[in-house]
Amino acid sequence: MTEQPRMNVESFNLDHRTVAAPYLRIADRKELNGGDVLTKFDVRFTQPNHTHLDSEVVHSLEHMMAEHMRNHSGDVLDVSPMGCRTGFYVLLVGDHSVDSFAPVLEATLRDLLAADEVPAANEIQCGWGAHHSLEGAHAAAREFLDRRAEWGTVSAG
Repeated sequence: MTEQPRMNVESFNLDHRTVAAPYLRIADRKELNGGDVLTKFDVRFTQPNHTHLDSEVVHSLEHMMAEHMRNHSGDVLDVSPMGCRTGFYVLLVGDHSVDSFAPVLEATLRDLLAADEVPAANEIQCGWGAHHSLEGAHAAAREFLDRRAEWGTVSAG
């Protein structure tokens, strides 16, 4: 395979064949004109090009992580699902490290496991309120937490 040209989107430059999910990595860090820093994390639940999360599970994890994570950090700007359905991007204000963010993520997922409903999973607060799976979100969070020791290993090689 020929070398791919450098792309503007960081994840397009990541060789998805060499990563080993689950993992947590810094995908990007930007200093804004005013001096503020943004840190974007790649929270990878499943192995790219081999497995993916069901759409309802992604949707529920997104709602639950976005809601619960803000209880553990005031720096959360956004929790966004990846289109490939293998994980999420989490955008934080400030210069954060994997070591400082991992406990926030772990606490969030533990809250998610204790939840008995998906927040805002209704027609008033969500564009597809019926498209959720609490059980699937619990299973994905449990598996991710069970493999906590692997979060720091991004590359298989």
